[in-house]
Amino acid sequence: MKYRVITFFVSLTFFSCQEKHRPLNKFHDPDITAIADLQDRRSGDSLLTYLNHSNPAYRQAAALAFGSIQDSNYIEPLRNLLLEDEDRLVRKAAAYAIGQTYSSRSEQALLGASVKEKNKQVLAEIIQSYGKVARAWKLNVMSDDSVIAVAMAWSYYRMAFRGVAGDDLNIRSAGLLNSSDPKIRLAAAHYFARGAKDFDRYERVLRNVVLRDKSEDVRMAAALALGKIKSDSALYSAMSAAQNDPDDRVRTNAIRALQNFQLERTKGLLAHALADKNANVSIAASEAIKAAITKEHYQEFYALAQITKNWRSQANLYEAVLAVSSTELLLEEIKSLYNASTNAYQKAALLTALQHSPTSYAFLQEQLLQREEPVIKSSAASALVAMNYHKNFDIAMAASFANIYEQAIQNGDAAVIGIISGALADSALNYRATITNFDFLKEARKKLVLPKDYESVVPLEAAIAHFERRSFKSSITNSFNHPVDWSVVRRIPSDQKAVIKTSKGDIAIRLLIEEAPGSVLNFVLLASKKYYDDRFIHRVVPNFVVQDGCPRGDGWGGEAYSIRSEFLPHRFSTGSVGMASAGKDTEGTQWFITHSPTPHLEGRYTLFAVVESGMDIVQSLEVGDRISSVEIIDFAPL
Repeated sequence: MKYRVITFFVSLTFFSCQEKHRPLNKFHDPDITAIADLQDRRSGDSLLTYLNHSNPAYRQAAALAFGSIQDSNYIEPLRNLLLEDEDRLVRKAAAYAIGQTYSSRSEQALLGASVKEKNKQVLAEIIQSYGKVARAWKLNVMSDDSVIAVAMAWSYYRMAFRGVAGDDLNIRSAGLLNSSDPKIRLAAAHYFARGAKDFDRYERVLRNVVLRDKSEDVRMAAALALGKIKSDSALYSAMSAAQNDPDDRVRTNAIRALQNFQLERTKGLLAHALADKNANVSIAASEAIKAAITKEHYQEFYALAQITKNWRSQANLYEAVLAVSSTELLLEEIKSLYNASTNAYQKAALLTALQHSPTSYAFLQEQLLQREEPVIKSSAASALVAMNYHKNFDIAMAASFANIYEQAIQNGDAAVIGIISGALADSALNYRATITNFDFLKEARKKLVLPKDYESVVPLEAAIAHFERRSFKSSITNSFNHPVDWSVVRRIPSDQKAVIKTSKGDIAIRLLIEEAPGSVLNFVLLASKKYYDDRFIHRVVPNFVVQDGCPRGDGWGGEAYSIRSEFLPHRFSTGSVGMASAGKDTEGTQWFITHSPTPHLEGRYTLFAVVESGMDIVQSLEVGDRISSVEIIDFAPL
């Protein structure tokens, strides 16, 4: 969303020659900066003053700020703004902020405003926000306007995503799949892909979309939906898309849908897809096999595991066959591959496969306690924890596992502490009967610090509470600890670019300084300090995201600070660059780039940049590829 232009004057004498002719950002206005700073500090009471300001641009900015604060105490003043403000942009911002704050009062405020609002842009925001907070569909808006139709489609999707859509919305969304507007069809396809239930009778229209829609984005979402319909015709349509669609991402999603069908019927296609030149297609096929495999398929997929070239796909196949039949020969083969590999990520994936063999715990123990690579340590810990839930786990092994867990926690690796604490906190595993002295947990807590170790502190606190026989409801949050340097923010041009140089090629992005100043500043400062140089791509989810920025290389790392979430009504589409997080206001150094539209991230993750060129590189990146550097073009923060 764009703010209206505000007239101001500023000296440019402190700009370098390179910077002086580039467009200024809006934070040269001191009131806009003040509003943004109050948002960053979560100072809602102070922001209220700006909701009554004579300048509508300030009212708009303040209303949007509450969309990130998300405090139900401010619904009433936002409701008043929505109902009474004369400026449509202010009302639109208020509608968004109310929708970002889940409460029955939000639902009522939006329902009431929908009756009164005459401006279609504002009404569209009201409708979309309603889908985020309503418990049941009560909105009654009649309009043939395309803007309203798109908003209705996305509102239905929001209801389905939250699991509160009924058959009435199934009927409406099925009708929208025939719309001439691809934006409407996209929302309707995601409705069925990401939350709708019991929609088998709309199979024909979904199959038609998968096989004939002109938009690859729409076909992608509809292909996922087919996996929820257990019919022969749905299977054949998904298989056709998996084999024939020209877009690798559609094929990936169609293959993902196949995991819900009997492997006997899909195994030929999936086996062929394992050798696909596109790594994401191959990995998706291996994941589908892993999800659907039965013991009768052991031999044929064991043979495929031995010849599959992509190491992630191969590790998934070994995990699949190990899950249905553990033999000494198979275990020795996995361990041999592990020992021969020089790729820490391949090693980690093979350790993950061993979770299905509880008798292999000693090998995992050795890797956990003796290896130094963080991704190997955290994978070994996760595999050991998974063994506790395996059908062949012998309760007599609990004492040995308790000893391993105590040693590992005492070693002090924050990720390992968090992973193992999750098991110790689970009353179903009953480690309280095995571990009588849990002082090692209390000692570990002394070594962890917030906000850096947030993801480990929460499960560790839960484990301590479990052993102390008290209930635990986490109230742990990251307090304000990293103020934004607005003097540097003001120097970042509104068209600032950056280039991410990878082992596969370059990716050019445009930073959204006006939309997410704290996140952009954080990224710029880290990049300028060479923080991202020589980092691994540690996470790739086929046709979802690639993720980087973890100093450990396993997704558990960060620095001794956190920044605030910055939410705005923007779409997460193909090439959106967002901040990774473990929940609101926990962002730090990690970021991701989307492969395709991901509406379930909207309003929940900070979008701070967009890819301008190099999406083919993004699509080709794999776990273990490297970021050689991130260059902020023609800008130095100091």
